[in-house]
Amino acid sequence: MAITDWPADERPREKLLQRGPDALSDAELLAIFLRTGVKGKSAVDLARDLLDDFGGLRPLLEADSTEFCRGHGLGTAKFAQLQAVLEMGRRHLAATLNRGNALESPQAVKDYLTSRLRHQPREVFACLFLDNKHRVIEYEALFFGTINAASVYPREVVRKALEHNAAAIILSHNHPSGVAEPSLADEQITRKLVDALSAIDVRVLDHMVIGDGEAVSFAERGLI
Repeated sequence: MAITDWPADERPREKLLQRGPDALSDAELLAIFLRTGVKGKSAVDLARDLLDDFGGLRPLLEADSTEFCRGHGLGTAKFAQLQAVLEMGRRHLAATLNRGNALESPQAVKDYLTSRLRHQPREVFACLFLDNKHRVIEYEALFFGTINAASVYPREVVRKALEHNAAAIILSHNHPSGVAEPSLADEQITRKLVDALSAIDVRVLDHMVIGDGEAVSFAERGLI
């Protein structure tokens, strides 16, 4: 049965408009994105099949172009559309963070850094450069490592801080293992960076470790 033949309050689009996006299942949300099904399957049926094939919504959203386009009913146009949607989400989080003092919005900082780093397959070390009112100047990924390590050079972080004329920095990196618990190496490099940046009067406000669905703040742990 086509979705247009369903009762109005069961159609994903109408359900979203009446009850909000939170009321929809992953398959219903994906069906709205797909817009149409394929022969013999409604958009919701196709969405359910795709979620089964990919192992859930997140693996589908994070699939590369080749993997994504293998999905039934998908292709490069849908992949481009999806990447645009994901980037709009990241930019919305960035705009929310940019509107005010980063220290007044710790959850916004966590949400933004999680959106940038959680999906990375290897370790990435990045910085949020802030002005003297703790407003965001720039986000920049500086170092890229293997699955479990990244070489971080304090001199390069100092150079970037001077380049951006930053007054403060929030450090961040991801743990591809999914476990956000800071390691001894994380604590050691944080201390080195604090010392190096203090020499040019730049404060390190926090170091956030991004895992799978969680973010650990050094500041909240009293580690900085």
